[in-house]
Formats: sequence, C-alpha cells, structure tokens
Amino acid sequence: MQIIFKFFLLTISVTLLLPMTSCVAKKKYLSMQTSLQTELDNDKKDLAKCGVQLNDLMGQLSVCQAEKTTGKNDLRYRDEQMADLRTQIADCKAQRDKQLSQVGNLTVLSQSANDNIKETLAQLEGKDKYIRLLQAAKTKADSINLALAVNLKAVLKEGIEDKDVDVKVDKTVVFINLSDKMLYQSGSYTLTPKANEILGKIATIIESRPNLEVMIEGYTDNKPYKNNCLEDNWDLSVKRSTAVVRALQRDFKINPNRLIAAGRGEYNAMTSNDTDSGRASNRRTRIIILPKLDQFYDLLNPDMAPGAKK
Repeated sequence: MQIIFKFFLLTISVTLLLPMTSCVAKKKYLSMQTSLQTELDNDKKDLAKCGVQLNDLMGQLSVCQAEKTTGKNDLRYRDEQMADLRTQIADCKAQRDKQLSQVGNLTVLSQSANDNIKETLAQLEGKDKYIRLLQAAKTKADSINLALAVNLKAVLKEGIEDKDVDVKVDKTVVFINLSDKMLYQSGSYTLTPKANEILGKIATIIESRPNLEVMIEGYTDNKPYKNNCLEDNWDLSVKRSTAVVRALQRDFKINPNRLIAAGRGEYNAMTSNDTDSGRASNRRTRIIILPKLDQFYDLLNPDMAPGAKK
C-alpha cells in the first residue's frame, strides 16, 4: 500500500510540476525524481523479499500440517498397540491361572501315579523273572534235544546207509526220517527184518527218556494206491505208522500212552514228486520225539514254571 501511495505522489508531482517548469529549477526536479525512483525500487525489493518470506512460511505451514497428521497417525497406532498388549496380558493371566489349576491337579494325582508306577514295576519284575525261567527251560530243552540227536546218530549209523536215515533237531523236537524201503516190504505196510533192528535201537533211546512222547508219521508219494484193504495213500500212510507203533509197543515194550500214530498220505511232501528220486524221498516214515503236551503247557504257566513261588 505504501508503494502504491508513493507512486501516486510521484505521478501527481510530475503532473503539477510540468506547468511549473519555469518556476522550479531543472536540477532540483531531477533530484527529486531520482530520489522517488530509488525509494520505489527499494520498496519493490522489499515486496519481493516479503513474497519470498510468505512462500517460506507457507511451506513451513504445509510441513507442520503434515507432521501434525503423522503425529495423529502415530498416536492412533500406539493406542492400538496398547490395546493389543492389554489383550496379551489378559491371555497370559488366564494361562497362568489355568496352569496353576493343573499343577494343583497334578499334585493330587502324584500319589496315585506313584502307586501305579510301583505296581507296574512289580509286574515287570515278575514278567522278567518268568521270561528268565522260560529261557532257562528252553536252553535245557535244547541241550536235551541235542544230546538225544547225538545219541541217535551214534546208535543208528552202524550198518545203515546215510540216505536211509536222517536225524535232525528242529525247534523243540528231534526228527528221525526213515526211508520206506528200509522199513516195509515193497508196496505194503508189513515191516522188514531190517526195520525191527532199526526200531530196536530207537526204542532203546526212547526208553531212556520217559518224559518224552513219540509220534510216528507215515508219508507216501503221489502215485495212486489201492488194493482190497486200502482205499488210497491216506490209508497206506496210516497203516504204516500204526505198524511201527505196534512194533514199538509189542516187541520193545514202549508204553503205548507215549505213542502217537498219524498218516500224512501224499501231502506235506519233502520234495517234488516229478522224479523217481523225489518220490523215493517222499516215501518215508518220520519218528518225532517231543516233550509231552502237558509239560509244554506247564512252561506257559508262571505258577507251574520251575522255581516259581507257590
């Protein structure tokens, strides 16, 4: 406003002075004009500086407004964080209370659990003792079977070809496989003189083991067999096993309560029946020397096991 006013005065002065040029010295007029022009220039500079300052202030105002907005956002975010922390603290308190309750329950159960553990350990100790008894019984049975097999091989080896007799120990029993040509007349169940010699030796070993039972199993090949008395291989295998049982009872005085007769026919073959040698191997009688069943079941009963407390 001051600049406009000065400019207005300058204009009026020039207008008034023009008619008075004759009254005012030209030099003084020029001096006044120069002075006013200088003041006008200075005022323009001041106006420009004010404009610059105004722009700076407007920029600072914008920055302040932005900072204010940022501050409000930060404050809202911190409020949200505080609310989340309060929720977490509440959850932690709830978990703490729950754990304290569980600890209390565990304290109540600890005595009962301790009693159960003691009872379990006692049961395990009893089972472990029983297992040791079974292991000892098995070891003893294995030793007896091994000794029995060695004795049978020693007794039977004299005068007998290896292919006609085979002694094996399998699990808890001793097997004696005898060829049919050594025991029976061809195509029948009648025993040969050689059979009585072999059965006599076996009977001697059986008689020395009164706690063992003897099962005689008859086997045939797969060639069909039938005559006036026998229907098929089942009949032939049974008749052959009963012939051996009768000989052991009648001729060698083996207690019949220890003898078992069984016929397997052409089934449970040792090898294929496609060849003559295979069929010859399948035509056999197997004598099985095994513990009595009641003694075997006693091993499964801890009250009946050797060394068990009564």
